[in-house]
Amino acid sequence: MNNRTSTSTASRSREWLSLLFITLVFFPLLSVVFVGGYGFVVWMLQLVFGPPGHG
Repeated sequence: MNNRTSTSTASRSREWLSLLFITLVFFPLLSVVFVGGYGFVVWMLQLVFGPPGHG
C-alpha cells in the first residue's frame, strides 16, 4: 500500500510540474514563435509585393 501511495504522489507532483511547464514556458514561447512567424511572413510578402495600399 505504501508503494502505491508514493507512486501516486510522485505521479501527481509530476503532473503539476508538467502543467506549470506547459503554462509558464511552452505556451508563451509557442505564441511568440507564431506571432513572430506571422510578422516575418507579412514582412517578406511586403518585400515581394510592396507595401499595402488601395491602388
